[in-house]
Order: sequence, then C-alpha cells, then structure tokens
Amino acid sequence: MLSEQEVLRRQKREELMKLGIDPYPAEQYEINVTTEDIQKNYENNKIDYKNISIAGRLMSFRIMGSASFAELQDATGRIQLYFRRDDLCPGEDKTLYNTVFKKLLDIGDIIGVKGYVFTTQTGEISIHVTEFKILNKSLRPLPVVKRDENGNVYDGLTDPETRYRQRYVDLIVNPEVKNIFIKRSRIITTMRAMFDAQGWLEVETPILQPIHGGASARPFKTHHNSLDIPLYMRIANELYLKRLIVGGFDGVYEFGKMFRNEGMDRTHNPEFTSLEFYVAYKDYNWMMGITEQIFEKVALATNGQTKVKVGENEIEFAGPFTRLTIAEAIEKYTGVNVEGMDEASLREHCKTWGIDVDASMGAGKLIDEIFGEKVEANLIQPTFIIDYPVEMSPLTKKHRSKAGLVERFELFVNGKEIANAYSELNDPIDQRERFEEQLKLAERGDDEAMAMDEDFLRSLEYGMPPTAGIGIGIDRLTMLMTNQTTIQEVLFFPQMRPEKKAELSTNEEYEAIGVPSEWIPVLQKMGFMTIAALKEANPNKVFNDLGGMRKKLKLDIAIPAKDEVLKWFE
Repeated sequence: MLSEQEVLRRQKREELMKLGIDPYPAEQYEINVTTEDIQKNYENNKIDYKNISIAGRLMSFRIMGSASFAELQDATGRIQLYFRRDDLCPGEDKTLYNTVFKKLLDIGDIIGVKGYVFTTQTGEISIHVTEFKILNKSLRPLPVVKRDENGNVYDGLTDPETRYRQRYVDLIVNPEVKNIFIKRSRIITTMRAMFDAQGWLEVETPILQPIHGGASARPFKTHHNSLDIPLYMRIANELYLKRLIVGGFDGVYEFGKMFRNEGMDRTHNPEFTSLEFYVAYKDYNWMMGITEQIFEKVALATNGQTKVKVGENEIEFAGPFTRLTIAEAIEKYTGVNVEGMDEASLREHCKTWGIDVDASMGAGKLIDEIFGEKVEANLIQPTFIIDYPVEMSPLTKKHRSKAGLVERFELFVNGKEIANAYSELNDPIDQRERFEEQLKLAERGDDEAMAMDEDFLRSLEYGMPPTAGIGIGIDRLTMLMTNQTTIQEVLFFPQMRPEKKAELSTNEEYEAIGVPSEWIPVLQKMGFMTIAALKEANPNKVFNDLGGMRKKLKLDIAIPAKDEVLKWFE
C-alpha cells in the first residue's frame, strides 16, 4: 500500500513525462566542481567559479514567489542554491520554474545545476542557478530531519533498525556517518602502504574451503552440486597463506571476509573483515614490534594523533604496549595462579567464580573462559597477552623456554581482542599431533575444534621457514578509531533478522464486518491496515475522520452513516 506522498510523487513523475522531461535521463552529466571545493576555495579565488556545473540531491526548499532557495547535497557536503524565475525562463514560457521547479520537484530528487557562485547578503556562499536538469525523480520521501537555525540536527534519523537496514537512507540524511567509512578505508590503505613498502605481496585465498581450518569457530556449511562435496565458508585464511610461505614468498597478506556461524552482539557479526599477514624468518617478538607500529600509524592516519578518545577512555596507541603472560594477567585480576593447574582444579575455580562451563572444555578452553570473564574487561590500554597454554593454540610453535606454553600473543584494547599472532608452528609431526588433539575435543562435543587438514600437513612436510603471522580484526579496529560502541556502526550492511512484513487484512475481511469496498483504501490510508487495528480505535473518532479524509482526498462517495460505522466495531 503506497502512502499519500508516494502516490503524489508517482503522479509528478507522470506529469514530467507529459511535459517531455525524462525523469531518468541516460546521458552523462558533466561535473566540474564539488560543494567542498566551493566552500573551501571560493573566497580566495572567485574568478574560477563563474561557470560551474554540479549535481546532487535536493535536501530542502524555500519557495518565495519569483525567486527561491534550495539546498543541494553531493558526496562532499551541502550548498545553498538560488533560483530566479526570469534567469531560468528568460522568455514568455515560465513552465520550467512555475511548474517543474515549484510543483514537480521534491526533497530527495537528484538534479544537475549550472550557474555561478556568489555570496548572499547574509554571507552564505551559494550557487546562482542559470539552468537545471532533473537527473532522478525520487519516488519515496526521505525521513524528516529537523535542524535548528545553526543547522544542527535536533530530531534526526536515529532508529538503528532503519539506519542499518536502509543504510542508503542513513547515509543521505546522516552524512556524518560517511566519515566512519572514510576512516575505515583509510585504515586499510595505511596498512596496505606499510606492507607494500616492505615488499610483501597482497594475495587472495579461497572463501569456499573443503576443510574449515585456521581458527576455532563454528563454520557455515554448503554443498557444491557439480563436485558433490560439502564446502565451508572460511573461518580464517591462515592455512592457505602459510602454504604460500612454503611456496617461497617471504611475506604475504590479505584483507578478506571471514564467516563464522556464531552469535551476534555489539562486537560480533557472522561476516567480518580480517587482515592476516605472514612473514618468513620472523617470530612473535618481532611481530609485537611491528604491530605497535601499525596501530600508531593507523591512529595518526585516522585521528591525526596517537591518543584516541574511545567512550570515556583516552587510549594511547604510541608504543611500547604493556606485555603480560595470560597466567600473569589472570593472577593480576583474580589473585589465583593458574599456570600448571590441572583440568579438575580449573573447573573448581570456574564453579567458584560462577563461570559457565561444560564437559567438552579442556584445560585450555577453561583458562580461556576464566580470562574472558575475569580479565578482558580490565585491559583498556593496548596490552599484549602472551604465552598461552599449548591446548589453546593448535597452530602455534611451542615456547622456546617455557614447557606447556606456546609463542602466541593477543592484543587487547578497550576490553576487546583486536589481534591474534603466533610464532607459526612449522614442525609437521607436532602439527599432526595438535590436530589429533583437536579431533579428541571434537569427539567430546567441542563444535569449534579444528578439523584435520592433510594437505596443509603435506605442505609443512616440504618445509616452511620460521614464520610470524597475525590476524587483525578490521571491524573492531575501525570501532576503536571512530569511537563506535557497536560493530553494526562500522559495517555498511550488517546482518539482520528478516524484515517483518506489515500485516494487511484482505478486502473480503473488511467487507465481512460491513465496510463498503470503496472505503477500504481510505481506512488503510488512515493507518488501519488490519481489522484488529481498526477494532482497537475509537468508533466515534473513526467516523469523524472519515469525513475529513473524504474532503482531503476529494472523494465523490457518500460517507457511511454513523450507525453503520459503529457496526464495524461490534
């Protein structure tokens, strides 16, 4: 059911076509300036803005007889437009101004304008329009955004359901949202420039994989009909990137989408972006140093300084970052030393602390649960948590001096993990044993345990040099650098539940309670899309409103008698 505005806009579309104006022209429209360029440079170089051509979306109108103002928004900002009837229509025919501009244009329409820039008496830089062209007739009205006299929004589009589901509308009416995604792009380009300068190669690896490996997570599963095999959407690209190190590349990296069939919350989306890079002949100590460099450069590129405001905290991204072993971190915030503790003792502590665990969890997973519950939230400033139990890290080289541990670190900032890195395990015999331990966990019911990957083991048997590798969550990093509290804010199109379809009773159902067929669409325009909604209304008000709608819509039909209307509610 179309709204009154949608019906009216469709009628305007038809009127434009009757006037010989194509509301969706095919030819390109030449643009030689942007609103940002004008606002920044006009005052210092006015002569260059005497013959400009620009395009964008109409965001407001002020019709004042033979002269009018409007506001145009392009990808870089907004600018005021000034329309004067006799400039647009120098001859006798004033249709372009009186009819097309004043009556057939709407907020949200996309137009191209030509003219010259000037400054109004109130000091506002504006475009004096000498000609305009309709480039797209908008058939759906934008949400109304109210601004004060200084242009500050005080009643805008804030509903997350609408903003995330209709991101295109969010970007139009909340242009400041664009800055989040501009910074997101800057994060990636900054990191890419660093890696390219080192001579490392950007690569692409498979998204559909026969084995879900490289991380502990539940995968999405699909089926390839032609090959008649199951496939998994990748949970990580680690094992493929390591194959390339085996193949002789000294450094490889990939910005890629990962997919994990797990819960959704403020920091998790089933589809997310990760950077992974691997460098031969390095270890996790070297990787901590370059990670500090990455975060410092990203902070400078996005915020102009190394200190970034995140919620109530000011986070310093200039290194060096604090380093704690996972056992040291747990002891610091619980007073309990878990290093060397057996599974039974760990379970007992989890029970004491009220941490929910199950029988499938081994010692490593229990330590991970303790760390998540008792430590993570305290790690506000960038902190490397290092030297994890071997059970937690099946792809990591055993620690060179500490039995039972591996050379791994995770970087935590503002209470969340942002990066995960190893001295990569390159002993094929050890790696096979680790995979076998993962299979045992899977048999105990751990649906996040890694699968055996025979081809990856075969690649290691050819020999992989000592290697350092890291994965950095781009979405969470963007949240930090843009001071956002939910991952949905930094994804153009976050995953959402299916949109609820508006309920709509049938004509037969309206007629069954006595509503004449010609009055059904009127009731629906009044918002009564279902019989249930109608019966909840005040009968007397509905009767009175029918008269108002008859006048408003200029209907040539008789109003039902009041007694007849009251019967609809029985």
